[in-house]
Amino acid sequence: MRAGRPAWAGRNYTILTAAAVISGLGHSGALIATAFAVLGAGGSATDVGLVAAARTVPLIALVLVGGALADRLPRHRVMVAANALSALSQGAFALLVLTGEPRLWQMAALAALGGTGQAFFAPASEGMVLASVSGEHSGRAFAVFRMGMNGANIGGAALGGALIAAVGPGWVLAADAAAFACAGALRAFLDVSGVPPRTGGEGMVRALRDGWREVVSRPWLWSVVMQFSLVNAVIVAAEAVYGPLIAQARLGGPGPWGVALGAFGAGTVAGALLMTRYRPRRPLLTGSLCVFPLALPSAALAVPLSAGWLTVVMGLTGVSVEVFSVAWMTALHQEIPEEKFSRVSSYDWLGSLAGVPLATALAGPVQDAVGLRAALWGCAGVVVVLTAAVLAVPDVRRLARRAPDEVGGGAPDVVPPVAEGPAAG
Repeated sequence: MRAGRPAWAGRNYTILTAAAVISGLGHSGALIATAFAVLGAGGSATDVGLVAAARTVPLIALVLVGGALADRLPRHRVMVAANALSALSQGAFALLVLTGEPRLWQMAALAALGGTGQAFFAPASEGMVLASVSGEHSGRAFAVFRMGMNGANIGGAALGGALIAAVGPGWVLAADAAAFACAGALRAFLDVSGVPPRTGGEGMVRALRDGWREVVSRPWLWSVVMQFSLVNAVIVAAEAVYGPLIAQARLGGPGPWGVALGAFGAGTVAGALLMTRYRPRRPLLTGSLCVFPLALPSAALAVPLSAGWLTVVMGLTGVSVEVFSVAWMTALHQEIPEEKFSRVSSYDWLGSLAGVPLATALAGPVQDAVGLRAALWGCAGVVVVLTAAVLAVPDVRRLARRAPDEVGGGAPDVVPPVAEGPAAG
């Protein structure tokens, strides 16, 4: 133990976690502030959606390039540059809101710059966090990291909402710009003396092709990425489009719905806390079993359950999501070579994001065609069917946690199906 830190939490890990908490506090509030800035400038709900889409599109389009770049250049430099771009774009957004009446195209352009920064930051970040600790402590370290991030997101959203009411969205956007600048400055002090130099000699296309080969050569990897390309899409459609409709018609309006979403956030913190102690023998099996509860919110809205029971369901779902997230990242860290980690992570990000814009665009037409309750039951069914299909992949069930000296991205360590008790222990 050093200065109150566990022995495994070294300087780099502490810097990365502190920077993530700072940027999370700013950014979660800024997402709310952006919507109110658009509305304050006379925009409609459609305009709010357009600005949100302007951020998402470059994130989807450039995340593979960001992953390849992070494996060719020092990852901490990619992260600092991405933070600088985000700070500049949010600072300009804040200046527009505070000094005049921003136009829709200006807000969309600045949101797109922020999405570009995220596209380069995200794969590099995932490659850095787990590289900062030994394999023995990777699961616990990532759980603590996620706990800090989730807590910052919850606190930042609450603080951001209060500040928007008190001083307006422009100042919240300015605070987000300052948070990005502070986080980038912290990451600039990462100690990379022990990291092998990256030459960046191979071309971008070849780097992306190598990353793709890493994905398709592992059935457990591409099956889960494909699963979440649809699971994430239907969950976002259910919670972003259908949830508010059910809340308005049956649950008492936005207040109870906001409480339920808050319970989900609290559940993610509880799940991360659980994973600081729990180290499943088969991380993918444990994580995949925890995907089944992601169907519960859609089912609860379809019934619909009362606001109180919906809050309980959302809290339990948050726990399940976090158990999966930590188990998934633990498996990636164990099986993927460090020098290719960001590229593989970028394909994971692409799969998770690619279907979301289409799903949210189709949510309304699907509801009109089959009805709201049927659409929600359909969302729940997609989660259950796809998760069952992934569990049919042998490597998902058998991939085992290895000893620290065996971690290095080799062939998966698949446990033979011998009689040894429950698999997910």
